[in-house]
Amino acid sequence: MTVASRPWDGAAVGQWLDHRVQAARLDQAAADRRGYEAQDDYDKAAAEEWVCRALQAGGKAEDQAAFALHLKSLLAQEEYRTTGIYDDRRFDRNVRATLRKIAKMTKANEGFENRLRYQRSA
Repeated sequence: MTVASRPWDGAAVGQWLDHRVQAARLDQAAADRRGYEAQDDYDKAAAEEWVCRALQAGGKAEDQAAFALHLKSLLAQEEYRTTGIYDDRRFDRNVRATLRKIAKMTKANEGFENRLRYQRSA
């Protein structure tokens, strides 16, 4: 017995990206309040916000193939520029990890319905 796959829902992907941007900003504020020991958490949240904003700016969430291609082009970049982070290498590593996570979600067409602030790592 096979399970019929769900059609791609670009609106749900857009909403998921919006929620992840908000959650990342809250995580950055919380890490900033905790100080030095939370710099890694800050960079991780900043990376997630950067990825979600880059995907929103691409405007390709309505089509699964175009969205996947946009993810692939972001993964192909050598470095990711932003300001206000603590460690560039750690930020780049977190950006790539977040891009790979979303690429897996895109390929499987699942996970975009989860809009909770804290999500399990895949």
